[in-house]
Amino acid sequence: MTPLTHESYCDEITHQMRLLRSVVTSGADLSAAVPTCPEWSLEDLVRHLGGALRWVELMVRTRAEEEVPEERVPGAAGPEARGDAVALDAWLAEAGKQVVATLREAGPGAEVWGWAGIRDAGFWARRVTHEITVHRADATLAAGLPYGVAPEVAADAIDEWLQIVAYVQRTVPQHAAKELRGAGRSIHLHATDTEPELNAEWLVELTEDGVAWRRGHRKADVALRGPLTSVLLAFYRRLPLDAAELEVLGERDLLEFWLERATFG
Repeated sequence: MTPLTHESYCDEITHQMRLLRSVVTSGADLSAAVPTCPEWSLEDLVRHLGGALRWVELMVRTRAEEEVPEERVPGAAGPEARGDAVALDAWLAEAGKQVVATLREAGPGAEVWGWAGIRDAGFWARRVTHEITVHRADATLAAGLPYGVAPEVAADAIDEWLQIVAYVQRTVPQHAAKELRGAGRSIHLHATDTEPELNAEWLVELTEDGVAWRRGHRKADVALRGPLTSVLLAFYRRLPLDAAELEVLGERDLLEFWLERATFG
């Protein structure tokens, strides 16, 4: 499978931002703790996302050749007053509008610094899409609201996550991902609610040289099965493996070993 088109990512950012803003304006308690990011309140989470969008927008617009320090990003901290849902929503809306406009204007091939070794605006369109997609799940959990995501977006988010884990394993020797090695160990992800054309199955192999993965069905040492959105959230450690809609078959310890080490940031 190939990633979505640049324009599709831009459209999805707009869509995800609309959904995230609906959480902010839902009347949810902005001071509520985020269960999946316990160091943050709901407002902290939203400010993190809005600041990240402004950071990306500045780098893409200026065609940055190296990482821009966050303290140099105008308006990244958000509204001065806390607990003001109207001001927070307006600030978030502006960030989303600006980053989408800048990404569309740049096009996928515009050269810009990227932390994963991919130096173009296309990388950032994809990264922003999935940053919002997953953090919106955090926000809905904190607010007690339902969550859903389009199948093609969820599948691409799993693809990107596997690519990120492999990149971190190759380039950050001290990271816990370095332990994800060992010939003969494998993990299978299987979405049970998608059309066959989407091919929403993954085989992840822990080889002596590092993580290798591909789409498709194959027996593995452990399998994680369930609706695609649930598989995505569990693989991102947003949903417990014991969730009613999930099924773990085989060596659960191996899947837990992966989840403990497949992190970044």
